[in-house]
Amino acid sequence: MKLYIAEKPSLGRAIAEVLPKPHKKQDGFIEVGNGDCVTWCIGHLLEQAEPEDYDPKFKKWSTQDLPIVPSEWKFKAKPKTKKQLATVKRLIKSAGVVVHAGDPDREGQLLVDEVIQEAKLSKTKKSTVERVLISDLNPNAVKKALQKSKSNTEFMALSISALARSRADWLYGMNLTRAFTLAGQKAGVQGVLSIGRVQTPVLGLVVRRDEEIASFVSKPFYEVIAKISKESGEQFEAKWQPSEACVPYMDEEGRVLVKGLAENVARRITNQSAELTKLDKVPKKQNPPLPYNLSALQIDANKRFSMSAKQVLDICQALYEKHKLITYPRSDNRYLPNDHYFERNDVLAAVVNNKGCEEKLVADANTSLKSKCWNDKKVEAHHAIIPTKKCLKSAQLGHQEIQVYGLICTQYLAQFYPAYEYSQTKAYLTIAGGNFIAKADTVINKGFKVLFKSKKADAELKTQLPILEVGEPLHCNEGVVNEKNTQPPSHFTEATLLSAMTGIARYVKDKEVKKVLKETDGLGTEATRAGIIELLFKRGFLQREGKSIKSTQLGSGLINTIPAHLSLPDRTALWESQLTNIAQKSASYSQFMTPLESELSDLVSLSQSINTNALKGVQAPNPFKRRGGGKGRRKTTRYKTKTKS
Repeated sequence: MKLYIAEKPSLGRAIAEVLPKPHKKQDGFIEVGNGDCVTWCIGHLLEQAEPEDYDPKFKKWSTQDLPIVPSEWKFKAKPKTKKQLATVKRLIKSAGVVVHAGDPDREGQLLVDEVIQEAKLSKTKKSTVERVLISDLNPNAVKKALQKSKSNTEFMALSISALARSRADWLYGMNLTRAFTLAGQKAGVQGVLSIGRVQTPVLGLVVRRDEEIASFVSKPFYEVIAKISKESGEQFEAKWQPSEACVPYMDEEGRVLVKGLAENVARRITNQSAELTKLDKVPKKQNPPLPYNLSALQIDANKRFSMSAKQVLDICQALYEKHKLITYPRSDNRYLPNDHYFERNDVLAAVVNNKGCEEKLVADANTSLKSKCWNDKKVEAHHAIIPTKKCLKSAQLGHQEIQVYGLICTQYLAQFYPAYEYSQTKAYLTIAGGNFIAKADTVINKGFKVLFKSKKADAELKTQLPILEVGEPLHCNEGVVNEKNTQPPSHFTEATLLSAMTGIARYVKDKEVKKVLKETDGLGTEATRAGIIELLFKRGFLQREGKSIKSTQLGSGLINTIPAHLSLPDRTALWESQLTNIAQKSASYSQFMTPLESELSDLVSLSQSINTNALKGVQAPNPFKRRGGGKGRRKTTRYKTKTKS
């Protein structure tokens, strides 16, 4: 008997659908016509054991017991899925061949591997386990994936990398949460001060932004605009470019801070001739945006529809599992395999049928175009999120599902539209010895931008220049001083916080760390970012005010109490670099774990002598209080350490 182990029931059903009929639905698995079976996990069937599972004394939190480092790691069955774990283990033991069909990523690899390990298979039988990578639940895609099975041993290093990440996050989160919670109790904080490798730097981003806004002092600055006219009467505007002599009167952003200087320039240029010294016309081209990965989709859905990252993920899961209208949604990749190009007409026909895009826009697409998204070399475990060939027989989607599906369809359709082409014109003028520049963009071909409504693009179209020639007589009718004020940075929104997490390198000063973070996925993964943001709300560290995300007193107090490096993203860069090396077999599990165990001892010692003034008088949140953006009540639960950071 061949046994297929899927990550979720929906994938299990999709696999069974393409296997021989008739099917017998059993308790926790499906038996297919040729005697093979399909079973499934329900997410992780096993979880890391709690500290008290290693020793009952750890149930009481005490600094003397820290750091807790298991000499032999234990997994335990999740209470809610104990029965399914027993079913999967029994089937594994009786199977002739086991096929691992976990999701195509690091976590999906570990999730099924840990169950196979728990079943205690012989070394020989373990070496025969096969691996299939399925990212589209529609029958043809599943069939193709089943025909391309590989040996699961090829993915062992990926599994070890995931295991190292999981254990390291447990050690880091559990030990430091206990250490700093105990330190916080000395300052009178009764709640849990949870620390995580990812959640704490995300909180640090928000706290530092809030503090920057709170301490910001607005300053006036001044711009000079020259009102220019041609002999024909046509008019345009040019902006003053201060010379080096003005530097003492400017800020680091090059803005003039002295009103008298700007007013003097405006007076000098009024009613003076102007000379056009140089005219640059540069043709520009902007290619269509790549299809979505999860973060890019979450950012756009938040901007367009004010959806939270978690809402988008939940909607995507329904579109993938229930409706089978999109490919695997927890993807970090924005490229597609070349094979997918040959399915484009079927996919676009489904998009029209399912009302994912207007029929006319699909009809106007040029399917002979091939954008840069089709690139086998850039596709790894996942590919971009795109519509599938599935056609709905009737209107089955909810309003928000239609919105998210529409975004995915439009982004895919853009691959069959030409580039946006425009001409960027810069006119350089001299007026009374001062330098001025006039800029404008002229659209040549709207290309893919006909698919996207953009206020910014419409504003750019209004900024036009008349036809100009170098040396032609021009006249400055008036110099106008515009007084403006420096603005503080904006509070984070869900979209900008997700963007900050994916592009975290922007917030790092160290060149080496910045380089590593540019090459990794940033803070968290596509699958965990939404959960991490929600976790910070749930634990009372963040709050929503309209679209803005702000830190609470508790969140701010925590960041200002713990050592600064714990709230910076540098650790993620270091870990991701090492975990990638483990996955690529150029580093070992122990090379990663041993230094961490040593560092934990130092951090626990530090927690006992740390200054906790920032936490004094801070109230932990009421677990039953409804927080902005939350839904319903939250139960009070004892803090448990999860593998999610």
